[in-house]
Amino acid sequence: MNGHVSESIPSGEVGTLLRVLDGQRRHVLGILDGLDPKDLRRPVLPSGWHCLGMVQHLTLDVERFWFRAVVAGDETVVRNLTSGDEAWRVAPDTPAADVLERYRREAERADAVITATPADAPPAWWPRDLFGEPHLHTLRDVLLHVITETACHAGHLDAARELLDGRRWLVLT
Repeated sequence: MNGHVSESIPSGEVGTLLRVLDGQRRHVLGILDGLDPKDLRRPVLPSGWHCLGMVQHLTLDVERFWFRAVVAGDETVVRNLTSGDEAWRVAPDTPAADVLERYRREAERADAVITATPADAPPAWWPRDLFGEPHLHTLRDVLLHVITETACHAGHLDAARELLDGRRWLVLT
């Protein structure tokens, strides 16, 4: 995620959706670029989450869960899956750079799953015991869901960054 998607990006619908998702991923990382490591951990909203926690959530609960577990069927990557907010908690001794790099790596793994999967392929796995019947039925559905969730969280990060130091990602004049 250095400003471009994998070179093996498919053409057509999946490729278009992957390029849109990559743009949202770049937004997530871009809005945090240059933010002081201490500020990356500083909550600015009453709910108490911080920017690093958001990125870790996107890594574990979004990229890893939806693509490697649900689409590819590797449920071992979410062996201790719970419906709580554990993914939002970053250990105090975990360097910020490590959290950001894990997000980049997980997005690359997700891209490999996406490019190897047909748009109409059904999910290979779903945790019915936690979430009931699946509500997304194809890779296309999952991609649209993840684009929406990532964009929503990028907006949250925009607000947090502006509260932290006044910086805004997109400024229309």
